[in-house]
Amino acid sequence: MRVAEEEGFEVLLTTDTGLPHQQNLQGRRLAVVILTKNRWVLIRSRMTEIVAAVNSAKPGTYSVVEIPER
Repeated sequence: MRVAEEEGFEVLLTTDTGLPHQQNLQGRRLAVVILTKNRWVLIRSRMTEIVAAVNSAKPGTYSVVEIPER
């Protein structure tokens, strides 16, 4: 996360649902958006929600986009 911040990234998009239990974002300039599934066939139908989550992400926070099985 430190390297991502140093490189100027503002948002990390990941499917690692365990990340909030592993990383403390307090004081970070990076926001994290977590997708609950990692299969493109499921994700692509939720692109509007994903884009909205990325656009509204605030530094030092996590947000989760639930991706249903179908």
